[in-house]
Amino acid sequence: MKDGLDIAALLGDAVGAMAPTVFAALGGLLTELTGMLNIALEGLMLLGAFASFAVTAASHSLLAGIAGGVLASSLAAALFGLVAIKGKANEFIAGLATNLLASGLVVLLSAKLFGTKGVVSFSLPPLPRLEIPALASVPFVGAVLLGHDVLVYASVLSAAAVWLLVAKTPFGMRLRASGSGPGAMAALGLKPEGYRFAAVVASGVGCGLAGASLSLGLSAYVPNISSGRGWIALVAIYLGGRNSFGVLAACFVFAAAESYSNYAQGFLHASSEFILALPYLVALVALVAGTLWKRLRRKPA
Repeated sequence: MKDGLDIAALLGDAVGAMAPTVFAALGGLLTELTGMLNIALEGLMLLGAFASFAVTAASHSLLAGIAGGVLASSLAAALFGLVAIKGKANEFIAGLATNLLASGLVVLLSAKLFGTKGVVSFSLPPLPRLEIPALASVPFVGAVLLGHDVLVYASVLSAAAVWLLVAKTPFGMRLRASGSGPGAMAALGLKPEGYRFAAVVASGVGCGLAGASLSLGLSAYVPNISSGRGWIALVAIYLGGRNSFGVLAACFVFAAAESYSNYAQGFLHASSEFILALPYLVALVALVAGTLWKRLRRKPA
């Protein structure tokens, strides 16, 4: 501990904050493995967050809210997939259009449904949290690993599930082949486009869960609630070596930087804008360092 900084509390906050980025990055990882760059993660997460909040506010059911967020994000992802894969549009432009559509649509729906384009909050049921009294008093472990909501633990389990899907199932093998050897797949009578479309829809499911984690965790919808996490998820895919557990580790590092920026406002003598930008600075530095490292490794001895 230094200057009031509690390391266990900081790491615990990081664990609690990483779920949205993990869900989005795992979805983006599946599209990356098929050879697609999915820059629509940010917009899909935004739609998922708003839909989860709106459905939960209307139904007072967390399950209905999560399902609503997943459905909205998945439908938007399917639209992106149809345009980029079936329509042969440039995937970068299609992804950018999805982000713009999501941001505009959320503002319109917020004004129509809640009468405001700003922050909307209701008394929503809280997400269940994991509490194990026998372990809560264990130093460090209790503070870091316990007391988080169920979506945090679901994000970690999702990383294991994605690894099993990609590495141990015929579907995962074909998913990877659609990116690395689409010609060979076509020769075997398989359609790479179908696997790419499935991966895009799966990324919508991940972003829907990511958005639900954001808005239901706050019991509120805040404009631009995703705050660049979709872009950080893309960096996590790259730094994680296109492996779900590597992605999980990268997301934890970024969440730790975010957690530190919240603590640092109390004792760092710097502008609040700079401190709040620390997670994005960490992402930028990590991306540059990762690129340089890979180039150095490719150099002949």
